[in-house]
Amino acid sequence: MRIIQRVAVPASLALSLLGLSACSGGLKTSNPDVANYEMGGMGPAAPGSGSLFTLGKGSTGGAASNTNIQVNAYLWRATLDTLSFMPLVSADPFGGVIITDWYTPPGQPGTRFKANAYILSKTLTADAIQVSVFEQVQQNGQWVDSPADPSLASGLEDRILARAADLQAAAKNTK
Repeated sequence: MRIIQRVAVPASLALSLLGLSACSGGLKTSNPDVANYEMGGMGPAAPGSGSLFTLGKGSTGGAASNTNIQVNAYLWRATLDTLSFMPLVSADPFGGVIITDWYTPPGQPGTRFKANAYILSKTLTADAIQVSVFEQVQQNGQWVDSPADPSLASGLEDRILARAADLQAAAKNTK
């Protein structure tokens, strides 16, 4: 039994690290438009291929049947930018949902935060973004849920809206 533990524990640790290292490259997608956008691109990966900025238009200009984006592209990019200090768990540009992993602020090792952001509209308005912040504190070696200050969520929403307005203004100035 002792020999099995000596082999099994390091083997499972190595497999876990291997799995985590596969995640370190960021978001992966087979859709070149989504990949280009997530990597900071502001347009399509190839001419005529469409992009997240076409908001439901196919390469022929007609409505696409299964790629109809329902979120504001500037809010999407601004949300990714604003939450970039936190590890990303999931980002769905079609549903407008961004979920982060737990983040421990420097100097506060006993507290961690997680955020979920929902982009609710194609319009750039204050009610088009909703952020939920979750907080946990460490007590007796265990993470315990704690109520997060509501100003954290509203502060993130304000930053996202300001960043989205900046992105929209910059796009208008380049035309």
